[in-house]
Amino acid sequence: MNAVTTSSPPPDVDVVLPCLNEAGALPWVLARIPAGWRALVVDNGSTDGSADLARSLGATVVREDRRGFGAACHAGLLAATADVVCFCDCDASLDPAQLVPFVREVRAGQADLVLGRRRPQARGAWPAHARAGNLALAALLRRRTGLRLHDLGPLRAARREPLLALGLTDRRSGYPLQMVVRAADAGWRVTEHDVPYLPRTGTSKVTGTWRGTWQAVRDMSRVLNEPPAAHPAGTP
Repeated sequence: MNAVTTSSPPPDVDVVLPCLNEAGALPWVLARIPAGWRALVVDNGSTDGSADLARSLGATVVREDRRGFGAACHAGLLAATADVVCFCDCDASLDPAQLVPFVREVRAGQADLVLGRRRPQARGAWPAHARAGNLALAALLRRRTGLRLHDLGPLRAARREPLLALGLTDRRSGYPLQMVVRAADAGWRVTEHDVPYLPRTGTSKVTGTWRGTWQAVRDMSRVLNEPPAAHPAGTP
């Protein structure tokens, strides 16, 4: 079940922020949303008052009762109305202001999907187990799609309608990877740019432990084993 509350005018860009108990990070993240853009905070069952805090800070709140990173991201995509939709983690590890050139590139027709390659800015910002899992998946992605990407990070931008047309089905950790795989199958131009990666606020719900990391790897491995679409959808 999704519930959206908003009285804002149509936004220039929607930024989807999946959120599970991120009250400590929300003020910093929402303060970094560019002017004219709308923050869509997707509350995925928080118990720390994240939803009320986000509303008080001017964000639009979307409720997604089904737990899972992909479930939260997709609920935000469905709630979005702007032509260009961005995604960003809500834990203060990534600065949403870094999305400005991503959006510019999409609007200029230079790329269909723009991804942020995370560059750690401090020791411990990206734990060894999480980095190892990411490198392994990036190598498998190159083999599967031919895309020479180095990261499957959550900071990204694309047009809303083509994203919806990709028919994304994963609702767990494989969602970001499935977006890239299906975009590649559809012939999208995918680019990657360095972005600062900061120590997150709180503990990661996905890659905070070796067990969580390898569960994510298993989810993403299933995505990589999907057969290419016979008739690629979602071509911008």
